[in-house]
Amino acid sequence: QVQLVQSGGGVVQAGEFLRLSCEASGRTWRAYSAAWFRQSPGKEREFVAAAKPTNSNPYYADSVKGRFTFSKDNAKNTVYLQMNSLKPEDTALYYCAAGSPITSTIRNPSAYAYWGQGTQVSVSS
Repeated sequence: QVQLVQSGGGVVQAGEFLRLSCEASGRTWRAYSAAWFRQSPGKEREFVAAAKPTNSNPYYADSVKGRFTFSKDNAKNTVYLQMNSLKPEDTALYYCAAGSPITSTIRNPSAYAYWGQGTQVSVSS
């Protein structure tokens, strides 16, 4: 059973930064793709970033490209989302996920079988 435990998040002002972490049980990130999604009240879960286990270049949503960076530390079984230049519209509950999507579904939350507990990011203007 894959378990994902998230940490990080918080309340910041626009322009500041945060880093989210997602630690997995076992060697999850060597076997599964990792992704970050976010969800605001009343909205559908939105793709943020993802990467395949083969250390290929990460995928990013256009809304975060150039500001957010996905990284992975296999030795710590942890993936990270570094979020710089945060904007109020980045406010959401952020989730990490693990799964085996094909390239065409890597941005689709239904392609991921395992989810972290979620962590809140709030950005004030």
